[in-house]
Amino acid sequence: MPRSVNSVASRARRKKVLKQAKGFFGRRKNVWTVAKNAVDKAMQYAYRDRKTKKRNFRALWITRINAGARQHGMSYSKFMGQIKAHDIALNRKVLADLAMNHPDAFKAIVEKIK
Repeated sequence: MPRSVNSVASRARRKKVLKQAKGFFGRRKNVWTVAKNAVDKAMQYAYRDRKTKKRNFRALWITRINAGARQHGMSYSKFMGQIKAHDIALNRKVLADLAMNHPDAFKAIVEKIK
């Protein structure tokens, strides 16, 4: 009995990977063995960096809040401690936005907690 290899499914798998490799440079976009490795690595980076992105944004928010608080003579840690003590339920994302785009509103928060 002849061997059955299901070339339709194999071709579909290869096409799927090559489609994911669209836009890659050189042979990474059109040679199956190279593209497969490149796509695997890209998926690893994507998974890892979805976590890293959250860390980076939190660090950015903290930096912006710190800069805004220091303009009013407070450090970041003292500012956040007072925010918690006064039960102000604003998260770092909102506080960073206020510090950067709405300095009057941020100043009002600082005056309230001083």
